Amino acid sequence: MPAILAPSILAANFAQLGTDAAATLRGGAQWLHIDVMDGHFVPNLTFGPAVVAALRAALPEAVLDVHLMVAAPEAWVDPFADAGAHRISVHPEASVNVHRAVDAIHRRGLAAGLALNPLTDLGLLDDALALVEQVVVMSVDPGFGGQRYLPHSSARIRAVRQRIDASGREVRLQVDGGVSLANVAEVLAAGADVIVAGSAVFGAAEGPEAAARSFVQRLASST
Repeated sequence: MPAILAPSILAANFAQLGTDAAATLRGGAQWLHIDVMDGHFVPNLTFGPAVVAALRAALPEAVLDVHLMVAAPEAWVDPFADAGAHRISVHPEASVNVHRAVDAIHRRGLAAGLALNPLTDLGLLDDALALVEQVVVMSVDPGFGGQRYLPHSSARIRAVRQRIDASGREVRLQVDGGVSLANVAEVLAAGADVIVAGSAVFGAAEGPEAAARSFVQRLASST
């Protein structure tokens, strides 16, 4: 599957969120990544369903990729589905019944993903991989933008890629955290096909449109 850029709006200028998000789409991004944090599962507060609904209305062509970093994520599937999410990923670390959360996502007709923290045992994919359309490898500890890519993440990406390939299923492998133009080739070579980039896109000196275009060109040349 062709690699996709999913700029994380966590790093956007919230005063001009719609304008900057639209700029990344003009630069070639196809998805917008929305990091939802509740101050419990991770130590930060970010977006609610109203932000997703506003983006859906303003940018109907964008795929809205919602990453629930919240406790009991199954309770939040319907509100974000109603708001216009296309894809929802949840953390198995945050739910006592992750299967129920995945089922809730599928009942709404959305693609379901599992997001794995940097030290989460990848063995859980042996059973879960057959149930989801996306695996998110967290390459930083979740909670804040602007962190550095954890060096052992590339080995984890390769291990997940091997499991996906062995399954024979078309499952997206997303990498979230600390990805920049300087290391994106390494991340792609390890097996990622969805790149989440926040500060490297929205915080770039050249602006989000040019930064997104540079990422998309790098993705095309590396795959």
